[in-house]
Amino acid sequence: MNISATNQEIIDDFISMLWIEKGLSENTASSYKTDLTTFCRFLKQFCGDVTLLELSGTHIDTYLEYRVSRNISQRSTSRFLSTCRALFKYLIASHKVNKSPLENIQNPKLPSYLPSTLSEQQVNDLLTAPDDNDPIQMRDKAMLELLYATGMRVSELVNLQMHELGLVQGVIRVTGKGGKERLVPMGENAQDLVSHYIKYFRPELLNRPSNTVFPSKRGTTMTRQTFWHRIKYYAKVAGIQTHLSPHTLRHAFATHLLNHGADLRVVQMLLGHSDLSTTQIYTHVATHRLQKLVEEHHPRG
Repeated sequence: MNISATNQEIIDDFISMLWIEKGLSENTASSYKTDLTTFCRFLKQFCGDVTLLELSGTHIDTYLEYRVSRNISQRSTSRFLSTCRALFKYLIASHKVNKSPLENIQNPKLPSYLPSTLSEQQVNDLLTAPDDNDPIQMRDKAMLELLYATGMRVSELVNLQMHELGLVQGVIRVTGKGGKERLVPMGENAQDLVSHYIKYFRPELLNRPSNTVFPSKRGTTMTRQTFWHRIKYYAKVAGIQTHLSPHTLRHAFATHLLNHGADLRVVQMLLGHSDLSTTQIYTHVATHRLQKLVEEHHPRG
């Protein structure tokens, strides 16, 4: 179902502002657009030709009730409300509306969530799963090693460019969310492996000029989804049964650093978190693992 031309124009202008002024990533902007387009389709079907400029709290409440009836997750609903708040902040600043219809609407309380992570032995098994003699698998091996060594996001890794690698200095200039840059040390193992891959294996993957460090088989930039499938493949090869996500090695990077005594603010800086509270969840993961170790190995645990 198509949405009204007015709502489409509002959404397009909002997304353009996010791109130009906020430097939002393509994935985040796409999520915002999907949230708002889905909402506008609901409005057209159930509320008539209501534009986003005419929204009331009642419209929002009706949509939230609809989402509950469809068993849509609270986390997804919380993201939708955040999207709407960003939209109305923009509309107010643009003098298109006077106030937000979300003033009296609260986000749903989210269940506590601890990210899944791997033990140090499981990480080692995963990193050694690829074949050292195959160009594709050596690319993947270098990617896995770099992911664990730096805590990069998968989206940051697949978009990494040659000029962002400081192999002599052992650092990477990572372009994160909102176009923010940070310098991250890569460690000796990752430094050696990436250097070896670039010298001996990367040229075999290039069938066209490319500045991408880890090109796909076609020589283009690899998608996040493709690399996620590669991670799952190597986890199967390594016999890892733990539930994985694309950020599993990022979680392991943070948790293992904290387990070995790293300062929380240093981990925050390495991960590129703007808010320390986002990083603090890893202290809970580390504490949870310590509690399990005590329960399993202490004579009175």
